[in-house]
Amino acid sequence: MRPTGLSADIHLHGPLPPSTVHLCVDMQRLFGPEGPWATPWLERTLPRIVALAARDPARTIFTRFIPPLHAEDLPGMWQRYYRRWRNVTRACLDPALLELLPELAPLVPPATVIDKPVYSPFTGSGLLAHLRERGADTLVVSGAETDVCVLATVLGAVDHGYRVVVVTDAICSSSDTGHDALLTLYRGRFSEQIEIADTAAVLDLWPQ
Repeated sequence: MRPTGLSADIHLHGPLPPSTVHLCVDMQRLFGPEGPWATPWLERTLPRIVALAARDPARTIFTRFIPPLHAEDLPGMWQRYYRRWRNVTRACLDPALLELLPELAPLVPPATVIDKPVYSPFTGSGLLAHLRERGADTLVVSGAETDVCVLATVLGAVDHGYRVVVVTDAICSSSDTGHDALLTLYRGRFSEQIEIADTAAVLDLWPQ
């Protein structure tokens, strides 16, 4: 599997303001090579995510996906989901797998960690209140997976009116088809609300 986005094209509406926050989605051991949900090219994406986070760790927020203790602890179809993935419920999972990847963990603090129970960090977590408190209006999004939690994060941010920049070579998925489809969707259907750029372009346009 390949480690980069569908192409290196860049679509930005201008420089990133000082109020920009890097929102890194679910870069946990759970999705690393030792985890039950290993994402095959996560390790090749990781250096670019480290570069984004290390630019100014105080302006990075890491989300962590935290499964329920038991399948029955969540409503509706989540119960079916976690009966399929019972080994990932906290009753069965090694809690160390919920931690950030070792390359990112030393950045906390000053980076912030916000836990979430579902795909979107705008549901069931303190993310929105935290962003409002710090006056953030622009989100640079990286992490895993492009077509699941990153997708939910991006659309949640759009719904709340944030300027959203998806870093094409700093997101990854278990599915090349899903990854490519989402980048095509962002370009074609969300071009006014979702910007795309690679890591180099983001770092170049993000003042320190």
